[in-house]
Amino acid sequence: MKSIHISIILLLSISILFLPTAFSEDYRYWGLPEDVKIRLGKGRISGNIAFSPDNKILAVASATGVWFYNGNTGEELNLFTNHSKSITSIAFSPDGTTLASGTTGDVYLWDVTTGEHITIQSAHVDEISSIVYNPNGNILATCGNWDDETIKLWDATTGELINTLSGHQSNINSITFSPDGETLISGGYGRGPRIKFWDVATGELMDSIINPYTNVISMYIAISPDGRKIANGTGRWKPDVYLWDIATGTSETLKGHMDGVKSVAFSPDGNLLASGSDDGMICLWDTTTLIHNTTLIRHYDTVVSLTFSPDGKTLASGSEDGTIILWDTENLKQKAVITEHNNWGSDIDYSPDGQKIVAGYGDRTLRLWDTTSGKLTRTISGHNGGVISVSFNPDGQTVASSENISYIDLVRFEEHIVNLWDITTGAIRLTLFGHNDDVYFLRFSPKGNMLITSDRDGKVVLWDTATGNSLWTLHIDKEDYINIAFSPDGNILATGGRSHIHLWNIVSRQLISTFSGSFHWGNRMLFSPDGQTLATVRSGNDVQLWDIVSGESETIFTEHSGRYACSIAFSSDGETIITAGYEKDETIRFWDTKSLELIAMLSGLPNGINSIDVSPDGNTLATLGRGGPIYLWDIESIVNPAKPEADVDGDGEVNIHDLIIVAANFGQTGPNPADVNGDGVVDISDLIKVAAAIEAQAAGPSATLFNNKFLPTRSDVQEWLTQAQNVNLANKDMQKGILFLERLLLALTPKQTALLPNYPNPFNPETWIPYQLSESTDVSIKIYSTDGQLIRTLEIGQKTAGLYQKQSRAAYWDGKNEFGEPVASGVYFYTLIAGEFTATRKMQILK
Repeated sequence: MKSIHISIILLLSISILFLPTAFSEDYRYWGLPEDVKIRLGKGRISGNIAFSPDNKILAVASATGVWFYNGNTGEELNLFTNHSKSITSIAFSPDGTTLASGTTGDVYLWDVTTGEHITIQSAHVDEISSIVYNPNGNILATCGNWDDETIKLWDATTGELINTLSGHQSNINSITFSPDGETLISGGYGRGPRIKFWDVATGELMDSIINPYTNVISMYIAISPDGRKIANGTGRWKPDVYLWDIATGTSETLKGHMDGVKSVAFSPDGNLLASGSDDGMICLWDTTTLIHNTTLIRHYDTVVSLTFSPDGKTLASGSEDGTIILWDTENLKQKAVITEHNNWGSDIDYSPDGQKIVAGYGDRTLRLWDTTSGKLTRTISGHNGGVISVSFNPDGQTVASSENISYIDLVRFEEHIVNLWDITTGAIRLTLFGHNDDVYFLRFSPKGNMLITSDRDGKVVLWDTATGNSLWTLHIDKEDYINIAFSPDGNILATGGRSHIHLWNIVSRQLISTFSGSFHWGNRMLFSPDGQTLATVRSGNDVQLWDIVSGESETIFTEHSGRYACSIAFSSDGETIITAGYEKDETIRFWDTKSLELIAMLSGLPNGINSIDVSPDGNTLATLGRGGPIYLWDIESIVNPAKPEADVDGDGEVNIHDLIIVAANFGQTGPNPADVNGDGVVDISDLIKVAAAIEAQAAGPSATLFNNKFLPTRSDVQEWLTQAQNVNLANKDMQKGILFLERLLLALTPKQTALLPNYPNPFNPETWIPYQLSESTDVSIKIYSTDGQLIRTLEIGQKTAGLYQKQSRAAYWDGKNEFGEPVASGVYFYTLIAGEFTATRKMQILK
């Protein structure tokens, strides 16, 4: 079985980072997971946008990673991604060398030049809603949302936690430092005061602002450059902007929007305040006179982020309509428009010839993508709500779609329609009326002359696609979210709810048979290509394969999680069924329909999968996640992968573990997996060949280092390089291996000496104390009680520069004093002495 851990694959191109994009379509191939042919769309804007301090780069937090654009022209420059999770917040360090990004739980610090990163794992227990550097760049602040109501301050160099600020008693949406860096201001909603002021040095709460306006919350905040005013928006709650005088605690209300305010930003000189709203508009205000200067109307959906360039010449706005606009602040004209950051996606379907994919999105649009070039060929607008379901007519010229409009702006829609669109013109061919609730599923018959639709109230309607007339209506008693499927010959209709699957004869309109069971809410189902099997998703996300004649079934225990049904699709030959997890289940699994065994699995896909489809020729799998982008996967390379020559351990990837296996077998002769070049002996040439394969993956040494439990020592790598110098390794591939080892040696050489947290902690009776050295020196560790008494001295001796983090290299304490006696439970301090460097941390023994 093949398991692909996409989260450690980092496909970055250093050479193109700051160059104009000579090949404008290249970004469709940047940072792709293994086995993906192309990406359609860049992923929704999932966080804020930010300018680099030199104005050259505009960074965008998205569901696929961090996109870099030219700050003046909007040209694509690069994509930083590790395929982990949606990026929820980003910030450049004041010197512009580092980009910090937050996700659900973790913080990534990226080298802006190389794209290499380190991870601060488990920074928060939930989504990181805001991340910001202090003016000096030595502190990074993050805040948690939802289940994590804390603010954390981190050492921006070492990644160590400095302090945790608690007591907000509400979801925290936004944080910012005062211009002098001494105060941190936070905004949120829920219980208690909505804006709080924290002393950065002590972590103490200094002051709070309670918004006096009824039902008004302070979700999104910005501080003026002089530190005297705070602006805040209230999200969807109120169409006003509040401008606070920090000294007096009083506020002015700025009115100009028609809907909730989601973003605010001050110009660098403090003279302008920009605000963005759910109404898609941007208002500009004079901060001295409070006069509404102008309104910029170019976005068609919520403006989620605003930022001024450091020189004040450009205002960038990001919207849920998938566009980012660069505005010239002098004449308020558009300088550039960045597109294809499509909103969350709901459903996809291949055209009959496989040349197009139609996708429905939450921004009320349909988009048609060319599957060869990856280009967006048409955007169809006209829905009142987010698109739920889409289907291509077998004629290849018509697409049907439905929308989610049960409650929009608290207005109840009585008529729920289905539209049939001409994909050439984008015009509506037919509108079908007859549902009183959202239509969640729709599919054309194999001949295209009929369309079946079902709503969440249990109503199923069969339509004539030529006239738009209703041919047959079913009311499935006590069921909701009824799924539907046509057999390949078009003679059988399957309808499925939570407790029953019904098979109907289309011609006679008679019930053929009923399958009973406990099916998943939002049950997915489809027929096999030969029409003999019906696949359904039952409770627990297991897949049942029903023989439609006998009614007997077999179960595939998928182990997918989530409260929504996993997506399913058959291969074109019917021999494989593909299942894809939803929401936090970030896996796609391939199953043999005869043996019911797992063939292959893809893991680490961000945002979960909403919809999947197999191309008509059976070669490509299309997946659409809530994050927006569509990935086209090569099915053959996934199901029948070729083992890389340098994959010594046979786990499907070439990494440092393979290097270590080769080194451990040096000198061995005869058949051996570590003899990569097949010359009968394991030596330095085999190791360099493995290193060259790692380098060819473009998985930089830092990415490989910080995401791998198998770490060589710095002295190991130095010895490998010394051996390589004595061998003629002049060919190009071997030079790649040398380059990787040189970069790995550099990555294993810390920039500074540091004492790291012991593990486990608390512990009983033993613990390991990791550290890192930037240069060779004598090392010792002293352990003290809380009253300052020396308990134990660990004489480590002379150590070379490097990382001492693994148990085999870290310092070890058995929990005993100098006399060999176990110490009592309690708190102890340990001090690292390395040359002139000293540092102290605390640990705890619990017995």
